[in-house]
Amino acid sequence: MSSGTLPGETRIATAGLKTRLFLVFAAGYFLSYVYRTVNAVLSPYLASELGLEAGDLGILTGAYFIAFAAFQLPLGILLDRYGPRRVQAALLLIAALGAGLFAVGHSLVALTLARALIGFGVSGCLMAGFKALVVWFPRERLPLFNGLFMVSGGLGAIAAATPVEMALEMTDWRGVFALLTAATIGVSAAIFLGAPKDPAPKAGQSLGEALEGIVAVFKAPIFIRLAPLTSMAQGVFLSYLSLWTGAWLRDVNGLSPRDAADAVLLAATAMSLGFLSIGVIADQLGKRGVPPMMVGVGGMMLFIALQVLIVAGAPIPPVAAWFLFGYLGTACSSVYAVMSLNLPLHLSGRSNTAINLLAFLAAFVMQSGVGSLLDLLGPLPGGRATPDAHRMALGLMVALELAGLLWFWFRKPTLKA
Repeated sequence: MSSGTLPGETRIATAGLKTRLFLVFAAGYFLSYVYRTVNAVLSPYLASELGLEAGDLGILTGAYFIAFAAFQLPLGILLDRYGPRRVQAALLLIAALGAGLFAVGHSLVALTLARALIGFGVSGCLMAGFKALVVWFPRERLPLFNGLFMVSGGLGAIAAATPVEMALEMTDWRGVFALLTAATIGVSAAIFLGAPKDPAPKAGQSLGEALEGIVAVFKAPIFIRLAPLTSMAQGVFLSYLSLWTGAWLRDVNGLSPRDAADAVLLAATAMSLGFLSIGVIADQLGKRGVPPMMVGVGGMMLFIALQVLIVAGAPIPPVAAWFLFGYLGTACSSVYAVMSLNLPLHLSGRSNTAINLLAFLAAFVMQSGVGSLLDLLGPLPGGRATPDAHRMALGLMVALELAGLLWFWFRKPTLKA
């Protein structure tokens, strides 16, 4: 048994099995990002067909985040107890059900409930992958492997941009979701049949003890210090890249739907590059004694600074500005490796899902809140808003991020990594 491995948890020895494990879970995370960001392209079509305003779009798209967040703590317990293979395969079937219902929905309520099911069903895609990595891959290389894994999410965001806009020339948004339904069922089967079997379920830990593990995570000094900054920055990153980036490009910069989709595609490409490079940078600097958290915090500071420039109307080409947004926003991802490195292995599922809980709650509040602000400050027909309204909404988000950054700096350092 390798060091740091719990009884019943063994690391896979062969490279072939590791590769297969990586790919099937990465396929799930790819799909989760397609679902997460596809409304950035589909929102004009949804608004036109259903008569939705910006606030309606925010609630509809944000339902994914609230359902996703609601399952994070139970998810951590399930992953730590039963392992990622069974949990993730079952959850993806729920996502497929939600996608199927979305494809046939005809009201805001029906589509919102369907999207909530999707969010619930893909709520384990990243955390299950991270759990598999922390169990079967070398822990000291987690920043690198986590970054490589998250590239698949960036590829999913790419697939949800211009490729979806092109698909709409052959079908409608309902056809897109019908295809996603079939793909999700296929990935569920691939994980269940293709991933190595999970360790045997751990006996002897009561529900009370499992909940005590959650409490231990939330009370950990490392969690208390990191959570506000990480959740605020991730909330902005998730809520804008999945919806409001496209709206900003159309309403503020005057881009056509196709040009806005192309710009969202570039931002998603930047996200893939960011996930890859943040892992490589953290891995290399870690060998030189630089803690991964310092890499992540530095990246988040640059991310916030970029948003200040966007709000201020700095003379940056819009495509370049949102490309940098997609790239720098990935700095938040380093926090997951830091949590895994600073807390016991048997809490790895719960530590990551605890961070995810706050990030996705923030994303829901921000995504729906921005929509409500746009309707309040400068509503235009078809779910559009005035440029000033967009700038005021993003400016408020920046203020929340800066508050999180101040909290981080005024807490005592308690980091191992």
